[in-house]
Parts: sequence; structure tokens; C-alpha cells
Amino acid sequence: MVTIRLTNSKTRQKEEFAPIRADDVRMYVCGPTVYDRAHLGNARPVVVFDTLYRLLRQVYGTDHVTYVRNFTDVDDKINAEALRRQKAGSPGTLEDLIHQRTEETIAWYHADMDALGALRPTHEPRATDYIGQMIAMILGLIDKGHAYAVEGHVLFRVRSYKDYGKLSGRSVDDMIAGARVEVAPFKEDPMDFVLWKPSSGEEPGWTSPWGKGRPGWHIECSAMAHELLGDSFDIHGGGLDLQFPHHENEIAQSACAHPHGDFARYWLHNEMLQVEGKKMSKSLGNFFTVRDLLDQGIPGEVIRFVFLMTHYRSPMDWTEAKRKEADRTLANWHRLTWQLDPTPSVAFVADGTLVEALADDLNTHMALVRLRSLQDRPQALLDNARWLGLLPDAEREKFRRDWLNVSSGSGPSPEFAEFAQRLDQLRKQATASKDFSAVDALKAALIAAGVEVRMSKAGVELVPGPDFDPARLEALQ
Repeated sequence: MVTIRLTNSKTRQKEEFAPIRADDVRMYVCGPTVYDRAHLGNARPVVVFDTLYRLLRQVYGTDHVTYVRNFTDVDDKINAEALRRQKAGSPGTLEDLIHQRTEETIAWYHADMDALGALRPTHEPRATDYIGQMIAMILGLIDKGHAYAVEGHVLFRVRSYKDYGKLSGRSVDDMIAGARVEVAPFKEDPMDFVLWKPSSGEEPGWTSPWGKGRPGWHIECSAMAHELLGDSFDIHGGGLDLQFPHHENEIAQSACAHPHGDFARYWLHNEMLQVEGKKMSKSLGNFFTVRDLLDQGIPGEVIRFVFLMTHYRSPMDWTEAKRKEADRTLANWHRLTWQLDPTPSVAFVADGTLVEALADDLNTHMALVRLRSLQDRPQALLDNARWLGLLPDAEREKFRRDWLNVSSGSGPSPEFAEFAQRLDQLRKQATASKDFSAVDALKAALIAAGVEVRMSKAGVELVPGPDFDPARLEALQ
């Protein structure tokens, strides 16, 4: 069996991955708060942990891996958006508008992540379906002395958990000095965090021993992970921005609620995303959602490819140069494989060198190098690229229809052969006359139409590039 090595944030070392049970590998990844479209930074952990999910399924078997990624569908940002809609005249109660917003946002999320080639997790729990489990967990923490109720709130006693701060590598006192924490008169300690808070007016709320209220963010993931994966499971993942306080708080409350379990044994965190070397932000005008890119005509597989170019533990820089490189590479792979049928997934085993690259702490850059080495074996290239979430059916069909204009099913449209023949003839004439103006003019026109022109002693080859425009090619006839 392939040995997988992963960098465990908990120990800050690359370790050999040894699941609790090889026939029941379990992973939890923090999902989105569903109040708006997923931006590009939100998409990075989806692709990172989708890649890990594919690797685990390949090594341990499709039926032996459970992947849980939640939806946070109760949150102040969701409430604020619903209230904005209500004030703008949208019909319905605030509760109705909250439900509408979460439903449409989850649908958007699924559509956008599907476009990136991400497999759906085994379970996608919604926080609102696990309120009972959250209340039970909070009651247990109070009984054990790790939490206390005051003024309709329930707070976790951070100092009651001696290992608090080990994941992020900070002491409690240092965190108090350097972090912005919510100061409230009813807190015993500034670092104590909310497990339950009161709801007022039309705010969504549930009946609890502490009055009508709703859960704090951190308890949601702990309760859902425990319900679906148990006291101990193998991997917990998410973006580096979640390491503190979210993941630190998850560990504390879970370890105290279920002291006989390990919670998560391996912690993986992906680094943040930049755009052209700068932090993505609305103020800089470089903030965009996945849907923004898709609507601009950038295929989801191109976005995925750009993500895979950078190791998950390194900051990822989205640049136009990387997008164009991904475009060119994928266009070439489509050209090499467009006539082939993919091997059925149930019968496919990924290339060993590709699996080895990913088994080395998800070395996706090396995985792409391995894929490029398969270009002289188109069937292997197609099957392994698809296993990695690339060359999906929709893009392959688009290539056939819009780029190649397949005529009889046996090859590219006659127009390409006609232009290649014409350009080759002009080149031969120019070689004799020493006047290459006609050659240069036709070559420039083809390039402007998005056609890659490859000229060699053997002849002229025309290849549709990522910006190929059939209409502009037709206009040259």
C-alpha cells in the first residue's frame, strides 16, 4: 500500500499517515457560511481537500473514506443579509428570508464547486439540523465545569483546558495581549468564547435551558464532527485563517466534552490566496468570486489547474500569466485526447508516479509534472487528468464543438487543413522569392483568431488555442 505523508499542523512535522482504521478513514473540513457567493479564496481549500479525498479513496478504497464538510447556515451575516432584503421590500418574515438566502447560497456553492471539478463530500451537514446535539454538548461542558451560563449566554472557560493554544503555538496570556477579543462584563476571562447566545425579536432562535438563542460558531463544527465521525477521527482540515481561534476552540471544547477521544489526529491547513502578489480585497479592486471568473469565460478546470500549480502550504498567487499557462496546457491536453473515451472509473487505477507525488504531502505541482510526462500516452493522460479533476466531460464536449468543429468524427474541420496547406504553400513561395509578407500576414491573422501556428521543416500544424474564435477563422476564408 502507498505510504501517505502529511504535514500535521498539530506537531508541525511531516508524518506518515496511519488512519485509526484503514477500512474507515474519516475527514472533516470546515465549510462555508452561506450568506453570499464563494470568493476565490474560499475555493482553495475545496480543491486542496478534494485532492486529498481523491488520494485517500485511491489508496484505501472508495467505500472506505468518509468526508464531511459542513454548511454554517446560522450566522449573524446571514441574518444581516436577510434583514437588508426585508428592509428593501422582500416579502416574508425574517425567518423566511433567512431560509431563502441559505437555500440559494448553498445551490450557488454547489454549482460553483462542481464547476471546479470537486467531488461532493460524503456528508454535508447543515448546522441548523444539529442544534439538539450542540445543546447536549454544551450541557455536558457545563456539568464538567468547562463552561458557565450567564445572562442568556454560555461561555467556555478557556483556562480550564490546559492545552489551549498548542495548535497555533501561543500561550493564553500572549493571545490576550496580542489579539482582539470580545470584552463583555459577564466574561470570567477575556479569552472565554461563546457557546450559546440569546436571540431577540425576529432573530432565529431555538429553545434551550438558557432561553431562546442560537449556537456560537465554534460549537457547531465540534457537534457535527462528533455526531458524524465519533470521538476520534483521522483528519481535520481548513484554511490557515481558521487555525485560530476556530480550530483552537474546536479542539478545546471537543477534548473537554469527550476526554476519552482524540478528536482529530491530523490537522491540515492550506495557506492563503493572493491576486497578482497582493491580498485579495474589495478596496484594492482585486476581489472576485468563483462565479465572476466562470462568467468571464474562464473554465472551472483552468481555475483548478492554477490552484494545483502551488503547494497547499504555500501562499497561492492568482495571476493572469498562470491562467494563460493553464489555458495553454489544458488546450493541448484536450487536443491530444479529444477522440478518446475515458476508462470507466470503476476500472481505473491512477498512475503510480502521480499517486506517489500526491502521497508526498499533496505535492500537486509534481503531480502536474507527472501528468505532462504522460503526453506521449494520450489515454493515460486523459484518465489520470480526469482522476485529478481535470478534462471533465463538459469541457471535452466544448472542445469538440467550439474549438475543433469536428466534421465527420474522424478529425478536425477541413478549414484547419485548408489554412495549413495555404500557409505552407505561401511559405514555399516566399522561400523562393524572399518575400515573406504574405506568410506573415496570414500567420498574424490566424494568431489573432486564437490559432497556434507551428511551422517546421515537416510542414505547418495549426492548433486551436485557448482563445480560439471560430467566427474569426471563418471570416478569413
